[in-house]
Amino acid sequence: MEHVWGTAAIWMALALVASLFSIRLGISVALVEIAVGVFGGNVLHLEVSEWINALAGIGAVVLTFLAGAEIDPESLRRHLKPSLAIGIAGFVFPFLGAAAFARFVAGWAPDSAWIAGIALSTTSVAVVYAVMVETGLNQTELGKLILAACFINDLGTVLALGLIFAGFDRWLVVFAAVTALVLWPLPRLTRWVIQTWGGRVSEPEVKFLLLVLFALGWLATRAGSEAVLPSYLIGLVVAGVFQESRALMLRLRTIAFGALTPFYFIKAGLFVSIPAIISRAALIGAFLLVKMVAKLVGVWPLTRAFAMERRSGTYTTLLMSTGLTFGTISALFGLTNGLIDQSQYTVLVTAVIGSAVVPTLIAQTWFLPETAPAGAREPGQASVSTLPAMESSSLSEGED
Repeated sequence: MEHVWGTAAIWMALALVASLFSIRLGISVALVEIAVGVFGGNVLHLEVSEWINALAGIGAVVLTFLAGAEIDPESLRRHLKPSLAIGIAGFVFPFLGAAAFARFVAGWAPDSAWIAGIALSTTSVAVVYAVMVETGLNQTELGKLILAACFINDLGTVLALGLIFAGFDRWLVVFAAVTALVLWPLPRLTRWVIQTWGGRVSEPEVKFLLLVLFALGWLATRAGSEAVLPSYLIGLVVAGVFQESRALMLRLRTIAFGALTPFYFIKAGLFVSIPAIISRAALIGAFLLVKMVAKLVGVWPLTRAFAMERRSGTYTTLLMSTGLTFGTISALFGLTNGLIDQSQYTVLVTAVIGSAVVPTLIAQTWFLPETAPAGAREPGQASVSTLPAMESSSLSEGED
């Protein structure tokens, strides 16, 4: 028992250090937690116990749920046509491109190549959302469109991870049927739970949502799929409820980021090998380039087709090229299930981290759209107070 508490203290100390560095540097805490995990694995030689695995798994499920719940249903409906087109292209092109590169250029086995395609097909809702808030673009139609497209992109990633490696047997049928039956009445049931028992110290509404997440997560893993698949869908269907009850969202976010996700992200960094990064730096760079080029080929022409001006289209393409949470979840799934080895895992996670940083820096430095509020712009850049004719008609084609 002493060993358990000592291990818990070390991991929470690393999580605290990551939080402080994140605040100081002004970057995503997930990135810093992964970096701290790399330090813990390569310098401190930390190991992962069964209970840490459990906490990390719960953290991934709750984080995936929160990502789905962040989507504004009204924005998704209003921008349905462009967000569907951009989101699907943002998934398909890097998924196939990275998988083909891994299989036929890097010489990876088929299952390893599929994991590479899935891990590099993602976009990062966390990174994009932070950028949107920082620049004020989350209040514009452009920002809402980008966030909606990110959701569609990541939904493709989660579905691919859940279905490609699922065991197609009676359990998969049971999982699909039960999930459909649960999701349909879930928004009304969640509202009823909040109205009937909400606001109590015992937090029954939080426990209710965790029950749904854990039950469907168990069914997903029993079917040979991944627990994050139903989590993302649950988040989406209750997103409207969370728009009405932001306090509930904040409580769940506190639980997740305070006590659960640090174990997930530190664990993700723990398996990254510094010697492998050094020896395979060229391959890491190649995977990052493949992802960015594939996103450019798939997304940028669509931004022009939907009448975005050139600067906004490039900015959208770059933010769609980011990746973090689902990329690391996919890579860790591959490592845990023996689909990739530690060296391949290191290559993928390092490329994913690079995709969270490089496209964001390029976008913010050179392509911040004219739609950004004046206070968010760099000195010397023109300030524009109106949304360019991005052709509100194009952006609103999903409206009834």
